[in-house]
Amino acid sequence: MSIIERDALKFAYWVPNVSGGLVISNIEQRTSWTIDYNRKLAQIAEASGFDYALSQIRFTAGYGAEFQHESVSFSHALLESTSTLKVIAAILPGPWNPALAAKQIATINHLTGGRIAVNVVSGWFKGEFHAIGEHWLDHDERYRRSEEFIRALRGIWTEDSFTFRGDFYRFQDYSLKPKPIDPQPEIFQGGSSRAARDMAARVSDWYFTNGNTPAEIGKQVDDIRRKAAENGHKVRVGVNAFAIVRETEEEAKAVLAEIIEKANPDAVNAFGHEVKNAGKASPEGEGNWAKSSFDDLVQYNDGFRSNLIGTPQQVAERVVALKRAGADLILLGFLHFQEEVEYFGRHVIPLVRELEAAEAAQKVAAE
Repeated sequence: MSIIERDALKFAYWVPNVSGGLVISNIEQRTSWTIDYNRKLAQIAEASGFDYALSQIRFTAGYGAEFQHESVSFSHALLESTSTLKVIAAILPGPWNPALAAKQIATINHLTGGRIAVNVVSGWFKGEFHAIGEHWLDHDERYRRSEEFIRALRGIWTEDSFTFRGDFYRFQDYSLKPKPIDPQPEIFQGGSSRAARDMAARVSDWYFTNGNTPAEIGKQVDDIRRKAAENGHKVRVGVNAFAIVRETEEEAKAVLAEIIEKANPDAVNAFGHEVKNAGKASPEGEGNWAKSSFDDLVQYNDGFRSNLIGTPQQVAERVVALKRAGADLILLGFLHFQEEVEYFGRHVIPLVRELEAAEAAQKVAAE
């Protein structure tokens, strides 16, 4: 593998296994939460140069998401429909015990040649936890539980007789067989708070952050990588973005304006109330969504802030700017997933690869 291939930016897309698409808007979205639509989408993404797909976990309806398929089983179905795409299954500590998750993922790992990964979601929606009878923890306690969850997963997957004494989970001489094939399943997590970043710097392979400018992403990357280095750990960074790529910048901006104009204000404000409370619940008050505007919240994870809105050339240049800021992966949402994933793969990813090759050549020439 060449240096360029090894350092190439990765691309992922949000799996629409939840109805309503990726924006809280009444604009037409030619996107479906059904398995047939998603199987075809996964095949399109794989053929278009995408590396990962990220399934979503929700237990209750809300904010335009009336229907939700369960993430692990849905991820397995997508893996069975593809051959190289990796699928990241979202798992929520509380509803999931690490013993169950470890066994599920190990089995899917064997069935799919090691293409399953997990995204450990610490949780932000108090109402959802109450609805399903799960105990709600304070902000930093949720991350402490998630860290124990990840440590338990790794121990179960790698040790023959795993013993663990945590505040949330206990294991005594537990041995899982078969263990996942190497390399071990990658573990992703999200968040922007101090607790989230510190957890990633200790235990996670990948850290997802909400959409933002390259300057703001760079601050998070510098912080988390400095902390990780102090722990003798390495973590890669994924950045959320909502892509609107059209032949002209005017067309792309018009689509964005229509999405926001047709936003469902009641649903956006209700979502904003919940997530801002979650963000402000961190001790420093700087968790995800703490500073998001109404327009930002129309896209669930601040995807508009990454500004991948314009022509293929403009978007490719902005993607590479995020890479320069420290992003290793771009996690993408779209309005019309099948058509736009294919368009992005045909018109944007090749330009990104050209820009990456040109920058790599400049570095070599400068050495």
